[in-house]
Amino acid sequence: MAEMLEKIIEEQRQGESYAPFAGDPNKYTKKFYIESYGCSMNFSDSEIVASILNKEGYGATGNFEEANLILINTCSIREKAEQTVRNRLHIFRKLKKNRPGTLVGVLGCMAERLKAKLLEEEKLVDMVIGPDAYRSLPTIIEEAVGGQKGVDVLLSRDETYADISPIRLDSNGVSAFVSIMRGCNNMCTFCVVPFTRGRERSRDAVSIINECKDLFNSGYKEVTLLGQNVDSYYYNPSSNEGVDQAVTFSKLLEMVALISPELRVRFSTSHPKDITDEVLHTMAKYHNICKYIHLPVQSGNTRILQLMNRTYTREWYISRVKRIREIMPDCGLSTDIITGFCTETEEDHQDTLSLMVQIQFDMAYMYAYSERPGTLAERRYTDDVPTVVKQRRLEEIIKVLKAGSTVRYLNDIGKTYEVLIENESKRSSNDWAGRNSQNKVVVFPKENYDLKKGDYVMVEISSATSGTIMGKIVRAHPEMTFRF
Repeated sequence: MAEMLEKIIEEQRQGESYAPFAGDPNKYTKKFYIESYGCSMNFSDSEIVASILNKEGYGATGNFEEANLILINTCSIREKAEQTVRNRLHIFRKLKKNRPGTLVGVLGCMAERLKAKLLEEEKLVDMVIGPDAYRSLPTIIEEAVGGQKGVDVLLSRDETYADISPIRLDSNGVSAFVSIMRGCNNMCTFCVVPFTRGRERSRDAVSIINECKDLFNSGYKEVTLLGQNVDSYYYNPSSNEGVDQAVTFSKLLEMVALISPELRVRFSTSHPKDITDEVLHTMAKYHNICKYIHLPVQSGNTRILQLMNRTYTREWYISRVKRIREIMPDCGLSTDIITGFCTETEEDHQDTLSLMVQIQFDMAYMYAYSERPGTLAERRYTDDVPTVVKQRRLEEIIKVLKAGSTVRYLNDIGKTYEVLIENESKRSSNDWAGRNSQNKVVVFPKENYDLKKGDYVMVEISSATSGTIMGKIVRAHPEMTFRF
């Protein structure tokens, strides 16, 4: 069971990314290397950092041993993520001894939280830059070259990077992230994000639409709109911006969908208290808005949800899911679950399991509670659930998730889905891999069709596992099922 647990947790990690060259490597006199950990927003931020560095004469490399500048974009959500970063920093510090002049910097949420410790106490890095301070990178690098430790972790009250065109790192050329807002106003007691990323700020709608248009015109076929809580997106334009009314998230979704029927639209992440029927009806109206929602529940017990300050009950969450499936019966659904939160009893744990059985999620990110310094939970509650109990409960949650997702995936056998080809299958160059609207990975033989990444195909499903569906092409290059 322990081996299976580790395997599943590893498979469902959002993981890390290592940057390849961005553009022509011969164009740049200096090289930077960047690793990204944690949420999709961090990966999107790394693309902004790459754009800033390119303008300063740095080209990206996938080999940190040849880099003049090494950066880690960090996550503070779990203790394990922070320890992984520390281990990497020790490796980079050894490299610096053999390559004097190499600079090492920490970006993101750990930078905001542990600036003094990383710079002065442990002396692991030369610079520390918070999520809202990437524009100051050139100045900080210049100071670090001169031997001065650089730090900028000030949080902004404004959307920070709307005018910067990101460099798409490690891209498949088909899918891209587009940041629509920053920060979070939801003070969940377990979460560090409001302290490391600040309050919510919505990016102006025109710049979002222009970025999505540019991506589509560059050959991308899918955009994922990113925010800590996308449903609270709200932009009130000035009179000269070409938008004549306030833009809600529902309106923004529609605006992006109208760019082209061949441009798929996804988004992440939603909050159960904020997702509206208006958003759901907009999703149902447009074929190219994917029928998939990531809706973190965190716990299936109302008392624990109140301690987490999630501001909804078990019943509210179930009613939201019911409404989603009334409006979009085929909608895919994933979630986040924390087990072993402060004071959680066996009864509370059973409530989470029963909610999972009732809803049958397609996928979930599942974690044992890890107390984070500086959070409201650390100040208010005692982390009193033993580690061995947390681990056992996590194993039970994973087991229930896998059983439920297996049923939902098996139910896809015999159905036909429109699939966007993203890459060759990792297991065989004779197969394509892509995702359907419900965000399920679909693998199918190439056969003799003249296809490439970014093409749409219709695939009839013939078999399934708990995480992948397999099938056969029944029609290549299908016509889009709606026109404007």
